[in-house]
Amino acid sequence: MAPGKPRPLRSQWRPLHLEDMVLKNVVWVFGLCAVLASAGFAASTTPANNGRVLYKWVDANGVTHYGDVIPPEYATQEQHVINSRGIEISHLEAQKSPEQMAAEDQRKLDAQQRENRDKNLLSTYSSVQEIERLRDQRLTLLADQLKVTSQFLETLNGRMKKLRAESMRFKPYNADPRAPPMTDQIAEDLVRLTVDIHTQEQNLRQKRNEVSTMSIQFESDIDRFKELKHIQ
Repeated sequence: MAPGKPRPLRSQWRPLHLEDMVLKNVVWVFGLCAVLASAGFAASTTPANNGRVLYKWVDANGVTHYGDVIPPEYATQEQHVINSRGIEISHLEAQKSPEQMAAEDQRKLDAQQRENRDKNLLSTYSSVQEIERLRDQRLTLLADQLKVTSQFLETLNGRMKKLRAESMRFKPYNADPRAPPMTDQIAEDLVRLTVDIHTQEQNLRQKRNEVSTMSIQFESDIDRFKELKHIQ
């Protein structure tokens, strides 16, 4: 090159090699991960997502309380668990007393018995008339039994009347000093008749109670059957 002539400038551009491109992408990925991690950490530390819960309970005076821990004296009462957004996430029933548990068990048993009774009604009868026919048959049978028991009781009372009249000839029922003592046979007959009469009187009361109970039960079955079948 001739002296005094300006030297041409060499271009500063050079082609980008593969190693440079890979390094640039790695730096970009690490930067993006750092940004996302920072955002996630910030979100996790906000009050709305800190996982804190509160407990709600009512004291003996009916005042509602909130706290991180339920006092021991209220541990067996009804409790509500609330998250940091004020939403109830859990509910614990109060611990039941033995009497309350027994009452609940009885309610379940009553409900099961009602369900079984309904199933039995629907599977046994097809109409109200069938229930009424069975009711009349049962009541007629009890009426016959009542009649027989009453007649037998009248017979026993007649025997007792005669036996008592006969026993009046003997001591201690006869005040005459010359009256003979009561024989063992008469004494045994009096005891036996007294027991038989008492037994038949109990039978008579029982049969009458059965008539009343059966009548009420059939009427209840008829009403329930109509309700299940939507019969007016």
